[in-house]
Order: sequence, then structure tokens, then C-alpha cells
Amino acid sequence: MQRIEPGFRESLVDYLRKNHSDICRHWFDDIEPSEIRDGVLRLVVREPVQLRYLQRCCGTHFTEAAQNVTGRLLVVRFVSPDDEAKFEAQANGRPAAPSVVEDESAERPAWLDEQMLLSPDYTFDSFVVGPGNRLAHAAALAVAAQPGRAYNPYFIHGGVGLGKTHLLHAICQSLLRAKPNMRLCYISCNAFMDLFHEAVRAGRMTDFRNRFRTADALVIDDIHFLSKHDQTQEEFFHTFNALYQVGKQIILSSDAPPNEIPDLEERLTSRFSAGMVALIQRPCFETRVSIIKTKARLHGLELPDDVPSYVAAKIDTNIRELEGALTRIRGFAMAAGQPISLDLAMQALEGEEGTRSGNAPSLQSIIESVTRFYDVKLTDLLSKRRQKSIAMPRQVCMFLARRHTRFSLEEIGGYFGGRDHTTVMHAVRTIEDRTKLDQKFHAEVGRIEQEILQRASR
Repeated sequence: MQRIEPGFRESLVDYLRKNHSDICRHWFDDIEPSEIRDGVLRLVVREPVQLRYLQRCCGTHFTEAAQNVTGRLLVVRFVSPDDEAKFEAQANGRPAAPSVVEDESAERPAWLDEQMLLSPDYTFDSFVVGPGNRLAHAAALAVAAQPGRAYNPYFIHGGVGLGKTHLLHAICQSLLRAKPNMRLCYISCNAFMDLFHEAVRAGRMTDFRNRFRTADALVIDDIHFLSKHDQTQEEFFHTFNALYQVGKQIILSSDAPPNEIPDLEERLTSRFSAGMVALIQRPCFETRVSIIKTKARLHGLELPDDVPSYVAAKIDTNIRELEGALTRIRGFAMAAGQPISLDLAMQALEGEEGTRSGNAPSLQSIIESVTRFYDVKLTDLLSKRRQKSIAMPRQVCMFLARRHTRFSLEEIGGYFGGRDHTTVMHAVRTIEDRTKLDQKFHAEVGRIEQEILQRASR
């Protein structure tokens, strides 16, 4: 047996951050190394969801880190405080307790282990609330506080990557924290359908029904995949009724509201609509900035203030795209061996375009035309510099962006070094006034505008 040296955890986490930054989370600092015995390093994890996540996803990475830090051939085992107490009892000669693996299989139903892996990242604390998701978030909190009574069913819908799954995970974690022995089933609609067809083929429908109809809470992601599956819809209809009639919580997510899911039976549509139906919309600029900052904190990244604003203005599609941008920036910084800066972020996201409709000019094309015409650097336009030679081209960019893109004042200001909407309004008014009084300047802006529109129409 070998006790852990002071500073071992810090060395372990530091290795992971240098070599496997994509898996690193700020809560890794809460992991408590115990001891090394018989070639096994035990790491104590107090939060159950974090424990299961590490057991399923991070064992190989931590084992590699432990071997490199200690120079020994070790295997890492993540254990709960209760498991650790049993090991201590065995080491001190007290009656032997069941092994960790035996405990896991005895305490939780096998189907829960197989079908539910909650992400410790997706909690209510890490969910950024904005105008587009405020109702969905409030309803989710109510469901977590009063399952089966607040809103039943709870149906959340919205586009891809907008936070539906985050809320489902947050509800599940909150429910399990309040009642660790709750029979909670979290499963995708596709997995539900696969299990149903397997049960039909094997003649084990009784086991299938017992599995889902005895849950305290049934959470199904992407329920819209029930579309056109008549036999599965029939089975789910009876499962829904069995749970609803005894007050068990039902939580569903979809990419469309109940009445817009094609080929969904009317009786299911009416039941899905009977509770709370909440829409999650695309995040606004301020929400996107907050999301980027939250994701950066989760991964232990330090971002200058202008980087989140730049990324939020450049990418306005969904949260997954924002996360992808942050991953690219982090990877670019590691490859370059440099701290993250606005200039580095711009290089990492070079070629990435914000979404736009039709043949409308992009913000990037506007900036390229302005910088070329006035012979200024892009980094200067996005900087805090206020020299007239920089400020005027920057104002022209803001004016043309406001005129030819669908970006809001906040989004445009955020792109140009994190400036607020009043700065953009001032820039627009300044350029408008000057074009009325200065014919030469009016012609300059007109030439730039014509070039932008020609490029957009190609």
C-alpha cells in the first residue's frame, strides 16, 4: 500500500489538461486521490453523476496520466465515499464488504446503467437563461421540484443544439439528488423503439412493459422519431397512460411541437399537449456571450473580454456551433503554444461564416471590402483603438452591417471589439449625416457598397 504524495492530484490534472484538454472539467479539482494498493489507484468522487461519468468515459485517460505522473504501471479506479469506506474496512481487518462492481450491479437496475449516462456538465447551474429559453427553464425547475405535480407531461421543443438535452439532464440530476433511489428512466426515442422491437421478437413484452411502466419518471429524448411507427405509437400510448394515471412524471423533447410532428396519432398529440409545452429559441447575442463564458469556465479556459463577443457575433446558429468554435480556438492556441487572444480567435475561425439568408452580404465580406478600400488591418478594426484613421472605417463597417445584414445592434457591436449597441447607433448616425454633407465621402461609401453587393450576388 502506498499513500498519495502531496500535490499528486494537481500533477494528475495538469497532465490531463496538457494532453487531453477536451475531457477536462473544472470539477476535476474535487476528485480526491486515496491510495495505491496492488497496482490500483483509487480516486474518490463524491458526486454520483460525476462518478458514473468518469467510470464510463475517462478511465483510460486517467490511467495514462497516473502512469506518467508516478512512473509506475497502474490502473485507476473511481470509487464513491461509501466504496472507499468499505476498502478501508477490509484493509483494517473488519468484515469484507462486496466489491465496487458488485455494489453497482446490486444497487441499480441494469437498464438504468445501460440507457442513462448523464453529463455532469448539464446542470441547472450551468444553463444560461435568456429570452429564448426562459419559459422552458422555469418549467424545468418546477418539474424537478414537484415531479408529477407541477407540469405533467413536460414537453420541450426547439431546433438542434439549443439546449433541450441540457435541460433534460439537469432535471434528471436534480431528481436523483433529491431522491437517489428514484426509478428514473432516461432514454432516446430510437432506443425505446429498438427495445420494443427486440421484446416483440423475443416474446418478452411483459419484461419490456415492467421496465418502463414502473418508472417514477420517464424521460425520452427526440420523441418526434415516433412519427410513422404505428406499432410503437400504440405501445407508447399505453405506457404513457399507465404512468400518467398514477401521477408519475413524463418528460419529452422534440424538434417540433406536438401538433407539428408528422403522422403522430391524434390521441398522442392531445396527451403531449395536455401539460406544459415549452419552446426553446435560438439564443440572442447577450445569451450567446454568456454561454461562451460559461463553457470556457467549465473547461478552465481564460478568455479575454473581446473574444466571447467576437465569437457570439460571428456564430449565431446554435450552442453546439458555439462550443465547436471554442474547441477550435482552444486547439489553435495549444498548437501555436500561445494564450488565447482576439487575434488568435480570428485566425482559428477564419473562413467561418455567420448564417445569413438569400444573397445578403456577410459581415465578413463587408469588413473585407472596407479594410481593402481604406487599407487598414482587420485587427485594428476590432481593437479598442480610436484614431480617426481606424474609427471612421470601423463606423463605415457598422453602418453597412446594419444596412445589409440581419444582425442586431448588439451583435454588430459585439463583433467589433465588444462595443455596446449605443456605439453602433452613433456610428450609423455619423455615417448617415456625413454622406448627406460630403459628396466625396458619399461616393466612397457607395463604391464600397456596390462592391459588396456584387460579391454577394455571385
